[in-house]
Amino acid sequence: MPENSPQQKLAIYPGTFDPITNGHLSLLNRAVNLFDRLYVAVAANAGKNPLFTHDERWEMARAGIKPNPKIEVIKFDGLLAEFARKMGACAIVRGLRAISDFEYEFQMALMNRKLARSVETVFLMPSLPWVYLSSTIVKDVAYNRGDVKELVPAPVYEALLKKFPPRTK
Repeated sequence: MPENSPQQKLAIYPGTFDPITNGHLSLLNRAVNLFDRLYVAVAANAGKNPLFTHDERWEMARAGIKPNPKIEVIKFDGLLAEFARKMGACAIVRGLRAISDFEYEFQMALMNRKLARSVETVFLMPSLPWVYLSSTIVKDVAYNRGDVKELVPAPVYEALLKKFPPRTK
């Protein structure tokens, strides 16, 4: 990982990204314009019982995000606040799709603030076409053999097809 200069505004966009969706990419495109450097941090988060392994989620995120010298996709495990402090981040970027996301995200932001006072949490919304979208919805539609091609980057679509091949008639 490159060393960050003290003047550089670095942020971390963490998530399980199981899998990364076009909603995540929308948020990423908004966040990258606010900071000098943005780490997309793929969390191990085994407690969520992910469909894809940590390595698969990291690979899909790397493959699905357009190359940008300001963005680096990395893996992490453990407390986000400690990780953010270790990386020299000034902010944690989190997405809000609906009011229902707010209570959980607010609690997490307060705890992260308690653990790492120098790190702010920045809440962003995805573009309107992706406000309803979540990894859980994508997995549910894919599991039931619905078309998710327009909801995820191409490498994620291919990975989902391998997990949930189309039904034969």
